Amino acid sequence: MTLLHVLDLLSVFVFALVGARVAADRGLDYGGIALVAIVASVSGGTLRNIFLGLRPILITDPWVIGSIVAAVAITLSVRRVTKIGKTLLIMDTFGLAIATASGVQLAHNFNSPWYATIILGVITAVTGGLLRDVLCQLEPVLLHRETIATSSLCGAIAFVALIALDVEASVATIIGGVVVVLVRMLSIQYNLNLPKFKQAQT
Repeated sequence: MTLLHVLDLLSVFVFALVGARVAADRGLDYGGIALVAIVASVSGGTLRNIFLGLRPILITDPWVIGSIVAAVAITLSVRRVTKIGKTLLIMDTFGLAIATASGVQLAHNFNSPWYATIILGVITAVTGGLLRDVLCQLEPVLLHRETIATSSLCGAIAFVALIALDVEASVATIIGGVVVVLVRMLSIQYNLNLPKFKQAQT
């Protein structure tokens, strides 16, 4: 099992678990929870693969399906529904880092240009969470707080920069993931956000 495969499976499991938990908190039925878990976990990787001319990961890897089933089963077995807390926030952050690392490494393996590698890394990381929030009728976190896309972007840029410096790809992948975690945790700790548009006073 390659590092890329491990990263894909980890990101699928984490995003499916967070997605299922968010759906449960919103009072969705079992079918809704499963649907949100699927969308949250594989949308980013699927879009990445389509851009690279590959088949979606959901239909090519039975381990992906197993990861989603495990995440949904864990959510349904823990019937106590609580609001999203620090544990899930940490899990989501690590999922963001893993997905970014997976996206940039696969794009690099296909000799994508540096800018495409960055874009695909960010797309892999943020798409699932965005669609998860839309399906659960929540204001997408991606669009208003916690610098999710910015954290992923920083990690993807770090990967590309290290590759340009001839750092071995697996090392660059790990460092890029660490950068994602650090940037997001700092943004949460110090309540850092991108500037927001404000209407001019009349």
